Amino acid sequence: MKRNPLILVSLLLAAFVINLDITIVNVALPTLVRELHASNSQLQWVVDAYNLLFAALLLAAGSLSDRLGRKGFLLAGLGVFGVASFVGGLTTTSGQLIAARCFMGIGAAMIFPATLSLISNVFTERTERAKAIGLWGATAGMAIALGPIVGGWLLEQSSWKSIFFAMAPVAAVGAALVAWSMPTSRDPAAHKTDFPGLVLSSAAIALLTYTLIEAPRYGWSSGRTPTGFAVAAAVFAVFIVREATAAEPMLDVSLFRNPRFTAACASVTVTFFGLSGFSFLITQYFQFFKGYGPLSTGVRLLPVALSVGVMSVLGTKFAVRFGTKQVVTVGLVCLAGFFAWVSTASVATSYLEIVGQMLLGGTGVGLVSAPATEAIMGVVPKAKAGVGSAVNDATRLLGSTLGVAVVGSVFASIYNNRLTTRLPAELAPPLARTAHESVGGALNLANGTGLIGHPALAKSVHAAVSTAFFDGFSVACLVVAGVSVAGAIVTLLLLPAHPELPAHPEAELAPALESQ
Repeated sequence: MKRNPLILVSLLLAAFVINLDITIVNVALPTLVRELHASNSQLQWVVDAYNLLFAALLLAAGSLSDRLGRKGFLLAGLGVFGVASFVGGLTTTSGQLIAARCFMGIGAAMIFPATLSLISNVFTERTERAKAIGLWGATAGMAIALGPIVGGWLLEQSSWKSIFFAMAPVAAVGAALVAWSMPTSRDPAAHKTDFPGLVLSSAAIALLTYTLIEAPRYGWSSGRTPTGFAVAAAVFAVFIVREATAAEPMLDVSLFRNPRFTAACASVTVTFFGLSGFSFLITQYFQFFKGYGPLSTGVRLLPVALSVGVMSVLGTKFAVRFGTKQVVTVGLVCLAGFFAWVSTASVATSYLEIVGQMLLGGTGVGLVSAPATEAIMGVVPKAKAGVGSAVNDATRLLGSTLGVAVVGSVFASIYNNRLTTRLPAELAPPLARTAHESVGGALNLANGTGLIGHPALAKSVHAAVSTAFFDGFSVACLVVAGVSVAGAIVTLLLLPAHPELPAHPEAELAPALESQ
């Protein structure tokens, strides 16, 4: 690491830019409504088009990078991402912007698995690799948390287009560093590409991700949602059968028989399930009940970013010294405690107490995500590091998507039920429907009612909305706390503390890098 600092810097910069983009666009959504006349559906797909393509193509991109060369694939991904981001700043309609976001997602899918697989092949000694993966995890976590802050600052200085223009030069700098410092790396034993596996994996993940995105909109019990899950499961089953019988599969499905690999993947999924659910809830809490603006909200989330960054680096060191099982289990217990504590929040909760909650939650995320990632990459053969990295990345994205979908649905269900019973009877039915559509709309309705000379009614509506919100907030947080406890139990039972020694140690000494 000391001999090759530019290699690590270039990989961390590449991981930073694509994770920053996951959240940086969110703060521009209200501006897009005004300037591009975007509908609610279009706004959703400005965000979800990126996430859908990113998740769907991860396994395919990881496998192709192993076969075609990780350095070249990373450079191509940075090129696609940078150009698409610049084009996104030039768009004038919502449809054009969504198309640009699709290509940005394709570029991100090419970049993310290549960064982690190159780390595994460049830094081969476990302690050194653990440090590098800790920094990689810290960079990714902090980028997601910093997205709203950077986006809010850019919006204050310029238009929404600056958010997209700003990503292009960062991608260009990253590409230049990769081209200058990075050795080439590929799977020397790969002879042909598993095209059926590429298609099946992409289709299965795309179907699952799309169904999760749309489930809260159409309802979990509607015919559309169970059908989507059933079709995704069927395609996954065909993919598994195909990979188990293929001569050169893109993914060695026998890896999932290794408890260190499977339990680590599950713990990453649980962590990002909780983190995304928290982000969904806390943003509404800060903006609607604390009165913070987008930039102010982002700044107040900094304790999460800082604690994730610090504990990701320390977590991998602790895992090498004390054991992955112990560190990841403690991390998941911290997450469970964090969500149980957050479930008690109210309008009167001080920001100082919220800081304590966020430090505990960030500690949990850092102690789980980086050590679990190090465990995953330690199991996967270095020649297959690209697809192994893609599995790790896919668990993050699917966990995040599932978290927003499930937590959002639990919250919406409790919120609507409580609101139905607490709204004053004299409120007109059309206004009551408006209150059910969104928390922000309900609070605006309460304020408007007071301005037109009905202060008592306005107070009753505001009280009903506040009670319904915090009831939903509390139940959703307790659901995530329960999931975290279940994850901790599974980790304690199944995740080995340390990696097994390879059956043929000489295989680990084979050169993984080819000189350029």
